[in-house]
Amino acid sequence: MTLSLERYADRHPRLSDAAAAVVLFGFAVLGGSLNIPEVEPPDQDELAVLLAAVSCIALLRHREYPRTTVIVTTVCAMASSSLGYMLNPLLMAPVMSALYWLAALTDRRTTRCYLLVTVVLLVTNAVLIDPVDYPLVLKTLAPTIWVLLPVAAGSAARLRLSYMEAVQARADHAERTREEEARLRVAEERMRIARELHDVVAHHLALANAQAGTAAHLSRTHPDRVQQILDDLSGTTSSALRELKATVGLMRQANDPDAPLEPAPGLARLPELTDACRTAGLEVTVTTDGTPRPLSPGVDLTAFRIVQEALTNVTKHAAAKAAYVRLAYSQDRLTVTVCDDGTTTAATTPSPGRGFGLIGMRERAHSIGGDLQAGHRPQGGFEVTTQLPLHTDPKEPEEQITWPSASCSPTTKPSSEPPSGSS
Repeated sequence: MTLSLERYADRHPRLSDAAAAVVLFGFAVLGGSLNIPEVEPPDQDELAVLLAAVSCIALLRHREYPRTTVIVTTVCAMASSSLGYMLNPLLMAPVMSALYWLAALTDRRTTRCYLLVTVVLLVTNAVLIDPVDYPLVLKTLAPTIWVLLPVAAGSAARLRLSYMEAVQARADHAERTREEEARLRVAEERMRIARELHDVVAHHLALANAQAGTAAHLSRTHPDRVQQILDDLSGTTSSALRELKATVGLMRQANDPDAPLEPAPGLARLPELTDACRTAGLEVTVTTDGTPRPLSPGVDLTAFRIVQEALTNVTKHAAAKAAYVRLAYSQDRLTVTVCDDGTTTAATTPSPGRGFGLIGMRERAHSIGGDLQAGHRPQGGFEVTTQLPLHTDPKEPEEQITWPSASCSPTTKPSSEPPSGSS
């Protein structure tokens, strides 16, 4: 019932204010009829009713002018007291209502100032001007108590309203933050899928183009080897379609029965990668330093994609016949180095704005707490070096990375151990 009345009052504020003014007018008129038996009541009923009506009419604008409402109702109460009426709670109901709304709608300092002035005026008027000899306690202490109560209630209402506004503001902020976080996660997922698509398409198309060029060249010099190159080209395109299907499947619904379940590639597929590069005319040597360690799926995929993209760049941009991949395992990091023996010309790497290979590799390394450097080698060729944490933990700060002075060399002795796969 109370909640229904509050909702109705919120929807119809003017109507509720008018109803409250009528009720307060009745209280004020009734308060003017109260008196002490030993004291003769004043004979000014018409004027007292008029003053009560003025006070209640002023209350109709208490939302827009709370300070003016307090002033008008206080003056009317002082005039009633001057006529000899006792300042009881019913007669002071308009003043009390005005002070309540003043405390609820304005700041604390304004409320205190108006409260103090109202108390001083009412008490002074009752003591010095009131012609009826009421007891001193009714002229001083009672009016003070009656005006303090609505101020306390109004202050509590203001604090409750402020608290509700703060709660609503926090809820709105949390909602906006949740939406922004959701948009950020969507953008990050799109970026991840875009990197996967770039790596898959760029690598396999570069190999397919190199294999097709090799087949065209061998068709004039060694026709007997063309069939083998064409078989390798078919395997390259089939692998490209398979990986594209797996990557595009990431954007499907989780309950889609056609979604591929193929695991993400890792360093265990390096032999397959090097064989594909070899058919394109690039001899790739893989060496391993240190004891291979188990890798988390994210690190394993990142290391494989960086090697794949680096070898793709060698195939596309470098005039190289051989490339070297070095995997160095330390206590907590994996260092991956890819270099080639091509010429140190501007054609070795794509110019700024023409490719996203190095950008994608650097983003992949940073996403798991690693780093990547790439550049021309003094002895010729191009080198890509990245250091990746063996186990990613977002709660731990990223430690300082130190780069080895010579991480890749054509004369490095290959390790007898195969490259590590994912754990």
